[in-house]
Amino acid sequence: MKMSELKDMTQVELAAKGRDLRQEVFNLRLQQASAQLEKPARLRTIRKDIARLETRLSQLRNKAA
Repeated sequence: MKMSELKDMTQVELAAKGRDLRQEVFNLRLQQASAQLEKPARLRTIRKDIARLETRLSQLRNKAA
C-alpha cells in the first residue's frame, strides 16, 4: 500500500482498513507461533502499512483541528 492510495480514503475507511490489517497481523503471528508461516516478510510489510495508515490518520486529525 502506498501513501498515494491512502490520500484518497476517508477517516472511516482508514479506520476500517487499520482494523483489517491488525487482524491480519494477529493471524500471521498465530501462524508464526505454530511454525506455519510461509512468508515472514509479510509481517514487516503489514506493520509498515499500518504505520503509513496511522500517519495519514494523524494528518487528517491535525488538519481538522
